[in-house]
Amino acid sequence: MSRPLMAKATAVWLVDNTTLTFKQVADFCGMHELEVQGIADGDVATGVKGFDPVGNNQLDPIEIERGQRDPLYKLKLKFNAAAVGEDKRRGPRYTPLSKRQDRPNAILWLVKFHPELSDGAIGKLVGTTKPTIASIRERTHWNIQNMQAIDPVALGLCKQSELDAAVQAAVRKKAAEGGVMSDDERRKLVSTEQSLGMAPEARSGDELGGIGGFGAVEEKENPADYSDAESFFNLPQGEDDEEDDDR
Repeated sequence: MSRPLMAKATAVWLVDNTTLTFKQVADFCGMHELEVQGIADGDVATGVKGFDPVGNNQLDPIEIERGQRDPLYKLKLKFNAAAVGEDKRRGPRYTPLSKRQDRPNAILWLVKFHPELSDGAIGKLVGTTKPTIASIRERTHWNIQNMQAIDPVALGLCKQSELDAAVQAAVRKKAAEGGVMSDDERRKLVSTEQSLGMAPEARSGDELGGIGGFGAVEEKENPADYSDAESFFNLPQGEDDEEDDDR
């Protein structure tokens, strides 16, 4: 529902000049009923000058009359053709002059830590243009050497909820396109599969030496392997002669 301009000042005027209930004034001005009661008691909006919604073409006098006759009636804001579609206006985010110098640092942070975000999503978050984002991605920006990656939320360029929503939307889009895994993740997965597919002896030695030193244990145990009985009982020729002399 649309709200009147200068809602608090409008509520002050309605409380002072009409017999509308606190709830009617609160619903019309988008305020809490207790806040309107505070205006009537003089505890809220002290020193605020009332703003006449009738004289400023925001409310018809007939609406006030209907509301005063029926406490359950809800006032309706006067139709303003010039305000149609005002809430749906789309465009780049406005960035205050004091924070515009921080935008390149925020873009660098987003490009570095959230590569899944498109240039359009980054532009909406921090209020910049695609050529600027492209120059930072390609590291051709004139001030790239002096930039520092800083979280745009910490800089006050966007809200954490807006950043989270943009990242989640990018992840869903990437998943729909079948590109959830990055190249690094694919390489890691392939190397793991290759490792699991190797023979046990191929995974021993130096490759397993870094994981608990298993390779060194195997090297020590191999010389003490007496599984070959034939080689164990075949003594050298010199030992046979000594046994004959003893007999």
